[in-house]
Amino acid sequence: MTTRELQRVIPSIPASDGAGVKLRRSLGSTQTLRHDPFLMLDEFFSDNPDDYLAGFPSHPHRGFETVTYMLDGHMQHKDNHGNTGDLGPGDVQWMTAAAGIIHSEMPQQSEGRMRGFQLWLNLPAKEKMNPAAYRDIKAQEIPALPLDKGYEVRIIAGSFRNTHGPVHGGSTDPYYFDVHLAPGAVFEGEIPAGHNAFLYVYDGEALVGEERKPLANRAAGLLSDGSKIRIEAKDRGARILVLAGKPLREPMVQYGPFVMNTREEIEQAIDDYQSGRFAKGEIGRIKVDA
Repeated sequence: MTTRELQRVIPSIPASDGAGVKLRRSLGSTQTLRHDPFLMLDEFFSDNPDDYLAGFPSHPHRGFETVTYMLDGHMQHKDNHGNTGDLGPGDVQWMTAAAGIIHSEMPQQSEGRMRGFQLWLNLPAKEKMNPAAYRDIKAQEIPALPLDKGYEVRIIAGSFRNTHGPVHGGSTDPYYFDVHLAPGAVFEGEIPAGHNAFLYVYDGEALVGEERKPLANRAAGLLSDGSKIRIEAKDRGARILVLAGKPLREPMVQYGPFVMNTREEIEQAIDDYQSGRFAKGEIGRIKVDA
């Protein structure tokens, strides 16, 4: 099997979103820093309530999926379809915005640590105007495999050693692992050849591939093609997100929270939102080229 090597490093940069929530953004910090089908990865992490209490008030999405993974703290999701979901430590929300949704994500705490990630995952043209849907996944539903070489793997999506995460398959066939490594420990896992893959080190530092190239704390590392991933923790240990998905290789136009295939579709999304059709659930059905 060919081991994937570290091809490019994208350091995260300070940013803010929502009503001023402070975060760090790696993928998606510019529209050229994507890794098909992945559009954006944000990490929010603070012990200061002033950095997160304002939250993410109601806002729209169309044409992609958002995946929120909480490490610490509590966040509540509400949307215009009447759905409410509470996310606590270790929980995941996998939301398919598709044709359109208006939702809010608001902290349910006034003090303490808030830490987690939000990933944006593109949808193929043929699925962009499907009905919106979402799934709340509790921490206990996510397999956590403690292994004998000094690491643990939480399997949010995809499979590892014949154990499937709660999300698997679909057009992009995503893989989403949270890997915890003791100092000097080595993780090796298989990812389908042809999938685009990247890593994000959120604690410690790591060495990637057989070439053992360093990947610093709070940086994303884009990987070459291959069928195996190798990660070695440095002397402080490491916690790393491992993400992979089947590339869509389709034209893409993004305007803020709308990700479509043509400018015409973006203009329709803006019109649907501004005219109130998002809020009423009266989504404008336009032709989306497959």
